[in-house]
Amino acid sequence: MDGLGGLRIALVHDYLNQYGGAERVLEVLAEIFPGAPVFTSLYVPDRMSNAIRGLDVRVTPLDRLPGARARHQAALLLYPPAFEALDLSYFDLIVSNSSAFAGAAIVRPDAAHLCYCLTPMRWVWDLDSYLAREGRGGAFRAMLRPVVDQMAEWDAVASSRVDRYLAISRTIADRIRRRYDRCSKVIFPPVDVDRLRGALGTSDAPHGLASAEPYYLVLSRLVPYKRIDLAIEACNRHRLRLIVAGSGRDEARLRGLAGSTIEFVGQVTDGQAARLLAGCEALLFPGEEDFGITPLEANALGRPVIAFGAGGACDTVVEGVTGRLFPEPTADSLGQAIVALRADTIDPDSVRAHAERFRTSRFKEQFLTEVDDLLRARRLSRPGRLRL
Repeated sequence: MDGLGGLRIALVHDYLNQYGGAERVLEVLAEIFPGAPVFTSLYVPDRMSNAIRGLDVRVTPLDRLPGARARHQAALLLYPPAFEALDLSYFDLIVSNSSAFAGAAIVRPDAAHLCYCLTPMRWVWDLDSYLAREGRGGAFRAMLRPVVDQMAEWDAVASSRVDRYLAISRTIADRIRRRYDRCSKVIFPPVDVDRLRGALGTSDAPHGLASAEPYYLVLSRLVPYKRIDLAIEACNRHRLRLIVAGSGRDEARLRGLAGSTIEFVGQVTDGQAARLLAGCEALLFPGEEDFGITPLEANALGRPVIAFGAGGACDTVVEGVTGRLFPEPTADSLGQAIVALRADTIDPDSVRAHAERFRTSRFKEQFLTEVDDLLRARRLSRPGRLRL
């Protein structure tokens, strides 16, 4: 890409084989730097949004390995050389969007590299907690340990190639400090607060809204680390109606835990998600996340959030104003927070105003300010300030 004062800019992303929060960030980065090519290891267009399919995506040879797209973890030791081999010599500014390998890209000595860090590699630096999140046992840990030790050494060296780190939350800034001995500024990920507002009324209500009875909501992939079991158990005990929207490998186990007040509605469209969020008593967010966009989407629709008091939720939930944090990862602690929220006077307008602090336009402004500052520090500045 030639633009923004004549600078040639490239984006680097870990992999494009599943669509989630990281890919939503990539979409916004592509808006900030229109025309910038995206370098990535794997690319499965059918799983991506229309916005990403419209980008100039360039892949590594890993993309051609049989089975790599379906089981990308199996080739872990091949990612470091694949990203180090990317030819970025043409570009003056590289922006990586990374929770794994993209931050290791090698750039020209006179070029600048800014990394928007979603997290340092969790499975390398926090192996025990990562395996607990994924429901893996000791044998898997023993098998991974030699690979993890090798990867940690490589990652520590690769982190020194980044000129500036930006972190998605205070939790991630702390990890960057502890793992890489680097400082970073927190810029919260972009939240499209208008997307679900606009989606209201665009589709039929999901099955769970057939009844007018008040309900709490989980809107999530159904995987173990999301701790949806805590929400189910708490609502079982308090005889509260809970709608669980989403699908995943933990669904069968969660259905087995559910009592008569729990309803599973499966995958939902944006319009259905908006109607569920807008109508709930509160969104339950019982797992620890590095940031967590769904709670802010609930806030954008004026609804409060009850979240586990760790990770990114500490940056996004204002106690007694936009929801409640529960201190222990237990159903009892979550149940107490539900009871406490009932006594709070929640003002939907204040909740919606809180979500505005995280809107996409603010992210873009903050991000460009950091890019400008980095370019000045690297003596790559052009006449005038970068603007959208």
